[in-house]
Order: sequence, then structure tokens, then C-alpha cells
Amino acid sequence: MMGLPSLRSLDGASAARIWLAAEAADMRCGFDRLAERVQAVVGEDPLSGHYFLFRSRRGDRLKILVWDRDGFVLW
Repeated sequence: MMGLPSLRSLDGASAARIWLAAEAADMRCGFDRLAERVQAVVGEDPLSGHYFLFRSRRGDRLKILVWDRDGFVLW
């Protein structure tokens, strides 16, 4: 049997977190508009290094926004 860490201990970790937007996003959005949505809807800093996932209306596509040392990366 293996013990798993509690959520409280994981919450203080410095590792990157993954945030998934519950509502559908326009897949035509670029870096700037997705970063604005992160600040307005989630209330997080888009420059934090966390991964922000956005899904299409049909749910068959994802966009992932993350801040790298040189700028935003969008998959």
C-alpha cells in the first residue's frame, strides 16, 4: 500500500498547475485574448507558468496556453 500526499501539501508545491476552462472558448483566439480570459475568468496571472486549457464548443479541440521564459507558447 502506498500513501498519497494530501491536497494541502500539493497546494503549496511550486510545480505548475493545470487549469481547464469549463466554458467553451473561441478557437480563433490568440495569445492576448486567451491571456485576458485567464485574468478575467480564472483570476490567475497568465505569466505564472501554469498551463491553461481551453476547449472548443464541440469539445473536440484544445488550446493550451503557457508562459515560457521568452513568451507565450500556444499549442
